[in-house]
Amino acid sequence: MIIILFGPPGCGKGTQAKILSNTIDIVHLSTGDMLREAVQLRTDTGKLAEKIMEKGALVSDEIVAKIIHEKIVKKDCNNGFILDGFPRTLKQAQILDDILHATKRKINHVIEFGVNDSELVNRIIGRFTCKKCGTGYNDITSLPVVNNVCDKCGSKVFIRRKDDNSETAKNRIEAYHHETETLLPYYEKKNLLVSINALAAIQEVTKQIISIVKK
Repeated sequence: MIIILFGPPGCGKGTQAKILSNTIDIVHLSTGDMLREAVQLRTDTGKLAEKIMEKGALVSDEIVAKIIHEKIVKKDCNNGFILDGFPRTLKQAQILDDILHATKRKINHVIEFGVNDSELVNRIIGRFTCKKCGTGYNDITSLPVVNNVCDKCGSKVFIRRKDDNSETAKNRIEAYHHETETLLPYYEKKNLLVSINALAAIQEVTKQIISIVKK
């Protein structure tokens, strides 16, 4: 099964992708994680991407596509995968179609995370992470069970991203509307697109997704 999760920054895609991955036993593929893995493993494509990133430039669609192709033909993707962060443009969607056609696969579900922009900004501003283990939290949706103590490792040290501020959040959301949201009609025409209420509680959002993928 191949699932694509769509939604602006802060909508909960990453959180739900991890939950879904564990629930239905398929791999969660994040573009950023795949790039870092390729660089760490010193693959040919990873070395090329590293040179570009060292210059502060954006990695091209073609390089990202190669990294995705290299990843999905591995054994751990035999049962399928969840894509989070790709495609972001129509060109990337067409590249993905070519990759899947070449590997004799097809997309099963494209799930759009429906949200309200003002609520999204509040969520992005509220994000923080355990410095020790990387577990993510949010002032609005997911505080630690014990105040200021990480649920996973017990650390009391948390960090917030410098770019998780109101101005940057609004810019990133606007970029999503301008670039990525235009992809929705593309998948709608393919009868793959389903929208969910991503502002519901985490458990409720998970239920919505599970009901879609188990149909």
